[in-house]
Amino acid sequence: MEKNRDVYQSPFSGRYAGKEMLYTFSENFKFRTWRKLWIALAETERELGLPITEEQIAELKAHAEDINYEDAEAREKVVRHDVMSHVYAYGLQCPKAAGIIHLGATSAFVGDNTDIIQMKTGLDLVHKSLVNVITELSKFAMKYKDVPTLAFTHFQPAQPTTIGKRATLWIQDLMMDLSDLEYVRGSLRLLGSKGTTGTQASFLELFDGDHEKCREADRRIAQKMGFEGCYDVSGQTYSRKVDFRVLSVLSGIAQSAHKFSNDIRLLQNLKQIEEPFEKTQIGSSAMAYKRNPMRSERMASIANYVMSDIMNPSITAATQWFERTLDDSANKRISVPEAFLGVDSILRLYMNIADGLVVYTKVCEKYLKAELPFMATENIMMDCVKRGGNRQELHERIRELSMQAGKRVKEEGLDNNLLELIAADKTFGLEREDIEKVLDPSLYVGRAPEQTEEYIKNVVEKKLSGYGAELGLDAEISL
Repeated sequence: MEKNRDVYQSPFSGRYAGKEMLYTFSENFKFRTWRKLWIALAETERELGLPITEEQIAELKAHAEDINYEDAEAREKVVRHDVMSHVYAYGLQCPKAAGIIHLGATSAFVGDNTDIIQMKTGLDLVHKSLVNVITELSKFAMKYKDVPTLAFTHFQPAQPTTIGKRATLWIQDLMMDLSDLEYVRGSLRLLGSKGTTGTQASFLELFDGDHEKCREADRRIAQKMGFEGCYDVSGQTYSRKVDFRVLSVLSGIAQSAHKFSNDIRLLQNLKQIEEPFEKTQIGSSAMAYKRNPMRSERMASIANYVMSDIMNPSITAATQWFERTLDDSANKRISVPEAFLGVDSILRLYMNIADGLVVYTKVCEKYLKAELPFMATENIMMDCVKRGGNRQELHERIRELSMQAGKRVKEEGLDNNLLELIAADKTFGLEREDIEKVLDPSLYVGRAPEQTEEYIKNVVEKKLSGYGAELGLDAEISL
């Protein structure tokens, strides 16, 4: 289908989000779900004794997918009501069932229940992507668990870690997001058939005052739509805090991804680790030599949007009036789908980057060696104390020599010669060979390799062991 270039198109549709998530928030998914809900309602009402025939239900099922949009859109121009327009259009296709479509229900029956179903489906897709990203990062962590690299605090050189251990920090954030997602997803319930103010008065009337049938209607509709149950109480709509809880999970994933993208961009500047860069990719329109971290920057940019989007459901939830008000509707149509499309885009980028990270171990080693003399002084001092030296005197002399070496590095642009200064100073009584023994980077990474392996095997792999069916996502991005 040819693109209409005279109409605004969301970048999520053409550039960023995947087909499955785009379909989840499409018109076809929405309105086909409306029809499935109307079928579930009719089936339930028939099962509970209302005069609805199998023939009517069969007619509804026959037209569950082929939505006559032209009829619905023409009707909405007249009545200015989207739900009743689709009831009318469905009735045109199903003349025998027209009189029982939407029986006893309000607009929220299809609108809110569909919103929950869309969010549940969206969370399923996010879960799948998240599991794949964690799996890919875990492979990376294990591959580089023993490779020392300079760690940073305040982006200043600090005690070494390993490349793999650093990756576990990214993974742990995503594991927290995974737990949050599973909890919120597991807590989702349908609105059910609650009526105009949540009292089920219309259904109590339909079922001749039988309260148990009202309760059973909710149970059966939920079961038919694949849910454990319905919210116990509601107004006409489910509590808008549900939207906030769902988008809080998405915001958390955006936060984790943004942190990762920051680290990758900084490491790429240091030429230690780079995101994938294709053979024909152009880094800059002016500077042909550049390899800009485009994917990480895009990830951060979309993450900023998703993190700020959380304000929409929080304000909406706070400003609802009594049993319902309609100032949530237009906002929800935008904020909820775009949060899902945004996170889908972020995780597609994350997967692509994690799958193609390029590590320059020699550069990592170079940075580490430049700073290692300073870090080795603690071990040198301890060795000298064991040989009878005075700890305070040694500490002061190391401080003085460190200042000399630091000045040489910063003001003259020369190599760090601290170890040569220590070897030449009789205060320490050490030969160069003695000093060389403490320059092995692996002496300074602590338990980083063991921590990495323990975390991946005992926590990550244990958690993901049952998710094999979700693995195998393509790491490619559209643009």
